[in-house]
Amino acid sequence: MPHPLKVALAGLGLDAYWPQFDGLKSHLESYLARIASQLTRPGVEVLPLGLVDNVAASREAGRKCRREEVDILFLYITTYAVSSTVLPLVQRASVPVIVLNLQPTGTIDYAAFAGLPDRTAMTGHWLEYCSACPVPEIANLFVRTAIPLHQITGYLGEPHVDAEISSWLAAAQTASALREATIGLMGHYYSGMLDIYTDITRLSATFGSHIEMLEVEELSALREAVDTQAIDQRIAEFHSTFDVQPDCAPEELTRAARTSVALDRFAAAHDLQALAYYSMGSGNPANEDTMSSVILGNSLLTARHIPVAGEYEVKNVVAMKILDLLGAGGSFTEYYAVDFDADHVLMGHDGPGHTGIAQGRTKVRPLTVYHGKVGRGLSVEMSVKHGPVTLLSVVEDARQESSRGFKLLVAEGLSEPGPILEIGNTNSRYRFPLGARGFIEAWNSHGPAHHCAIGLGHRSADLKKLAALLEIPCIQVC
Repeated sequence: MPHPLKVALAGLGLDAYWPQFDGLKSHLESYLARIASQLTRPGVEVLPLGLVDNVAASREAGRKCRREEVDILFLYITTYAVSSTVLPLVQRASVPVIVLNLQPTGTIDYAAFAGLPDRTAMTGHWLEYCSACPVPEIANLFVRTAIPLHQITGYLGEPHVDAEISSWLAAAQTASALREATIGLMGHYYSGMLDIYTDITRLSATFGSHIEMLEVEELSALREAVDTQAIDQRIAEFHSTFDVQPDCAPEELTRAARTSVALDRFAAAHDLQALAYYSMGSGNPANEDTMSSVILGNSLLTARHIPVAGEYEVKNVVAMKILDLLGAGGSFTEYYAVDFDADHVLMGHDGPGHTGIAQGRTKVRPLTVYHGKVGRGLSVEMSVKHGPVTLLSVVEDARQESSRGFKLLVAEGLSEPGPILEIGNTNSRYRFPLGARGFIEAWNSHGPAHHCAIGLGHRSADLKKLAALLEIPCIQVC
């Protein structure tokens, strides 16, 4: 992450209660401290706002959120509170709000409650469990003022609550990192792929990323400046990272190493967090040499959290970056074939792969032709690690389900063992709950581009929350 996620935490209460019920405020503040401790983790900076219990406190808390440039606000409902103490805070903060409707425990100890000395003590203890009471009032306020409502309901220490908080933090960190990301576009679209042509102005407006237009000639010039020592070191890295096959010619390894070093310098020079590229280099031998030797270097970049997508597929490199930020990897893929007998969808792609999510070591193979493209050289062959996986597509929303113009399309499945096509490309076999035929028809019905990103684990819960923070639709087909 480029910088810590700034999380504001406010407890919501009612100042009229404090003089009426001894110990109530201190108990609620202790619960608030538990939430603060739960939010604190690497990459997260918590801004404590204390108990917001009147309009003046709400205004000041909102101003503090603005001054500190918080990314997200967790609003812990400690007891009943009037909605007028919420609006000034959320309006001034102007960030997504997660409403925490959490009791101290899963149930009241009724026997201990009945043993309290009087009804005032009983009422004070009950008010510690009264977090659910004002949530409809707050929800009504949010709906009438067009503030998105996100809520977690449960009790302190409940595993469900812990998982939901972690998921919201992961989504918020991803949204924050996307806003700070520079995505490079080098070359041009693969001619004729109308599905991948993209409104990059709207893409930047939706995800907040900066798009940097880059030239192949710059990469070619950097490549010429790479010395022999750097090439030798990179070839050694190839052998330690990849399973380099015996039929890979030394001159091709040298060519790929030179380009790989240049790609690292190129990415560093432009502070890239992702890259989409395509160029044939025809008519310019230096550029053709560069573009036919990028696959190994781009695979290394992808594994080092700078995902690289071929065919200038900017929507899909955003999808890859999202999965990368969620810790799921994110590799470039498309339909390859269907094994109807095994009920598997075969998916993969030529070009770079994510070595960090491979089943075993990624093989390097020589290809005498790059199908549909210019040149020849080294390529990578891998399968995605067996187990749960998530497919993600960033879809340009032609049906205008979102005023922002994009939606997320998600599917969960399994990467399973079996024969793959050993053609020097990424290749995997996937099983989906809908079956191969049902998945393909469901996925296609939402109009995605023919590329998508694949990551490890089932991450639909995180992706739905990310979409909610970005205020775009998220559709899960399975």
